[in-house]
Amino acid sequence: MILDFHVHIYPPEVIRDARRIAEREDYFALLSSSKVHRWATVEDLIEAMDRDGVDRAVVFGFAFKDLGLCRLCNDYVLEAARAHPDRIVPMAVVPPFAKGALQEVERARSLGAVGVGELFPEGQGFDIDDVRQTWRLAGLCHELGMFLMFHCAEPVGHRYPGKGTVGVKEAAGFCENHPEVKVVFSHFGGGLFLYESMEEMRLILSNAYYDTAAMPFLYDHSMLKAAMAVAPHKMLFGTDFPILDVSRYVSRFDRAGLGAETAGALLGLNGEGFLNSLGEWAWPMGGGCG
Repeated sequence: MILDFHVHIYPPEVIRDARRIAEREDYFALLSSSKVHRWATVEDLIEAMDRDGVDRAVVFGFAFKDLGLCRLCNDYVLEAARAHPDRIVPMAVVPPFAKGALQEVERARSLGAVGVGELFPEGQGFDIDDVRQTWRLAGLCHELGMFLMFHCAEPVGHRYPGKGTVGVKEAAGFCENHPEVKVVFSHFGGGLFLYESMEEMRLILSNAYYDTAAMPFLYDHSMLKAAMAVAPHKMLFGTDFPILDVSRYVSRFDRAGLGAETAGALLGLNGEGFLNSLGEWAWPMGGGCG
């Protein structure tokens, strides 16, 4: 079973009007003009899932600064989940400080969204380790049984569009401030998972999880064994589709020599367990998977 925990799709209106939107959304302009950027609709996603043997995908739009654009993305993702209820797990995006953002989270939750993200702290202008800026959103997600997902990046290495400055320190700060809410830090949490080998940090990071999105751009296969040794139940397979798809990960997973049980946990069982841990929510986890 393969569960892709990190997938973006875009409403046709966003794809059509991308240049105009980019004029007022600088982070969107930066990422959408990158040489690795790709567009994908729900039809593109389902075609790729069928081709690559992906059973389910956790799906979200783009986290704009404008709430109206976020709502457009949310409506598209929620409709995609209604059309493909056995394939798509919907999430919602919001700009945390926008008026009406919390109401949009509640609306999306009532329509089946299970989490909020992938949010871009730097691109949307908020600090995840400042409790004054995060307590409302974190508290609401906790009350609604939702999780959060943040873009996170490694503090060293090459620069790339959208890398940002949100790394292990900021991510750990969020966990320390908000132990009540589950949080997924994308892109291996910028390396945050390594600190789970420190006893005092293991407690602080008890609510933290990590996805593998963009691994082929960042790390070689050798780090997978380390990740699965340090945080074996917390690593979630994510591709960052449509920028990357499953085929870009397969050879790296094979070379890592994880073994069938470990690979199975990473590719799907960890993600399924995470979603089940949320309790009552609008996603039928039974059936349809081999």
